Amino acid sequence: MRKTTSLRLPEDLRDRLAVAAERQGTTLTALVERYAREGLATDAHPGIVFKSGPSGRRAALAGGPDVWEVIAALRGTTGPEQDRVATVADQLGIHPRQVTIALGYAADQPHEIQDRIAINEKALSSAEQAHQARQRLLDSA
Repeated sequence: MRKTTSLRLPEDLRDRLAVAAERQGTTLTALVERYAREGLATDAHPGIVFKSGPSGRRAALAGGPDVWEVIAALRGTTGPEQDRVATVADQLGIHPRQVTIALGYAADQPHEIQDRIAINEKALSSAEQAHQARQRLLDSA
């Protein structure tokens, strides 16, 4: 459910937001909503940033990998949480605290992270199929 909220912004801030929204091909309302959502997330999870890319914006560790990458790596480990965190930190070359930060964010946003993992798995599967098709062509030549 959406509710209307009226904001009074300084003219220069509103103008800057309008320019940014136009540059990004979105509405001022959508941009302010995104900034509010991402700001709340970074307040709740210090160390999380948001990056733009070909597949849209995604949560990432400041100076590190995307959150979904950390969670996907954690899923590939077994054992107690502390051991899994240490293993993934070592694999990704990051501090264990960063793994814990990603885990906390993912716990708050499970659907977002699961969707990212599913998108990556689908892309990986497509790339694998394309590779196998090329290999069949090469083998029959």
